[in-house]
Amino acid sequence: MAGIQLFKAKYEVEECLAQIRECLDVGWTGLGFKTVEFENAWKAYTGLPFAHFLNSSTIGLYMAVDILKEEYGWADGDEIITTPITFVTSNHAILRSGMKAVFADIDDTMCLTPESVRERITDKTRAVMYVGLGGNMGHYYEIVKICEEHGLKLILDAAHMAGTRYKGKIPGREAEVVVYSFQAVKNLPTADSGMICFRDGRLDEIVRKKSWLGINKDTYARTQNMGNYKWRYDVEYVGEKGHGNSVMAAIGLVQLKYLDRDNAYRRQLAAWYREALGECGDKVQTVRIEEGCESSYHLFQICADNRDELMMALNAADIYPGVHYASNINYKMYSYAKGTCPYSDYVSEHTISLPMNMYVTYEDVRRICGVIRDFVNK
Repeated sequence: MAGIQLFKAKYEVEECLAQIRECLDVGWTGLGFKTVEFENAWKAYTGLPFAHFLNSSTIGLYMAVDILKEEYGWADGDEIITTPITFVTSNHAILRSGMKAVFADIDDTMCLTPESVRERITDKTRAVMYVGLGGNMGHYYEIVKICEEHGLKLILDAAHMAGTRYKGKIPGREAEVVVYSFQAVKNLPTADSGMICFRDGRLDEIVRKKSWLGINKDTYARTQNMGNYKWRYDVEYVGEKGHGNSVMAAIGLVQLKYLDRDNAYRRQLAAWYREALGECGDKVQTVRIEEGCESSYHLFQICADNRDELMMALNAADIYPGVHYASNINYKMYSYAKGTCPYSDYVSEHTISLPMNMYVTYEDVRRICGVIRDFVNK
């Protein structure tokens, strides 16, 4: 019997190869050409006003905090409220810019609670880093109101949220900046890439320069400029080599066409999981999805006692789940916050992410949930 993997990307192979071949035929695989096309397609899909294609969502988060800090005059040691239950890049972005990550707690949505965020606001708070974990929105719109009330910037880490909607609309227009991931196992997979979407066009112009080492005219623009002195440019910032390339954008353009189809299947998987896990009673908890939220379901998470033993039981049955995530407070650089987020501590020790990919079938879901049911009822 074949093993069931947590993630396995599904590509429209022939269409992707045709798009990549176009890059090779034209002789341009770098920044520009397909990256511009993908940016425009992403803006049309999301309704967001600006989008810049990057080589990862990690660099997007780093640059988001860096640019906001510089443009709004934040000081070293100023605070950004964030979640402990996330991949470390969310919080590394804060530390990397010389600011302090202040951890607020989550609830059964796996997202920040408004009450905990309010309790953490001080005269040094400058922003909230909100993570839509697993594609869930949690209390996003309540956090938006808190930020508006207190004059805080909102950074939306939407790494898991490609295709998530609320009452039919893509969220994010309310945030100062939204960062998406198109990494190899995400719902819209490429080999690795991301998109940063500022609300302010002035900041979009800055990130385009900063992602190309601070240079104010990229190589593709210089090839398109038929006038004299097209080789001349200025360097306005100390930037990063963070821009995306046309090969990754070519894959993204194809996969975007199928994102809603694939997310619909993920929601079907989630419905099958919830139905089958009902046989476990209150011994297994699932993530609460708010009314009106149409999750991308990048993850389907449960919480159960004896998590590590359950993981081993699943592995013994050739089923390979994951954990998203260990609390970042457990890591050395964030240990100053130990004991401040009790529900996050609980999740860190009890959460399991069940296989969620386009190759998982109804029969697979029944098989997975059967192992879980037998374990919790033994």
